[in-house]
Amino acid sequence: MAAASFRWILQLHKDVPKAARFYSEGLDLTVNVCTLRWAELQSGPLKLALMQSPNDHVVQNGYSSLLSFTVTDINSTVTKLMTLGAELDGPIKYEIHGKVMPLNLYRHLQLHF
Repeated sequence: MAAASFRWILQLHKDVPKAARFYSEGLDLTVNVCTLRWAELQSGPLKLALMQSPNDHVVQNGYSSLLSFTVTDINSTVTKLMTLGAELDGPIKYEIHGKVMPLNLYRHLQLHF
């Protein structure tokens, strides 16, 4: 029997093209496809799928997913992401493994660096 292979992580978004722009321009993910209702982005072997939310559930204050990224310059990356609509969700923490800065996008997605 063949083992399962990981296909993608899916997030629901109210505005798929805006979310795709956030990831492509802010974090340099490659856009494989983007429509009004569906987008697929890629970073190395990992794929992130974005789908239009069937209702406004996605805009509630709880987080729907938590993603972690490694970046070379946290300050310039955070500045770029904030111009694309992200908001700080706490202070920079100086952990043993590196700086951690929580950001949120559309009040439902939390990003750590």
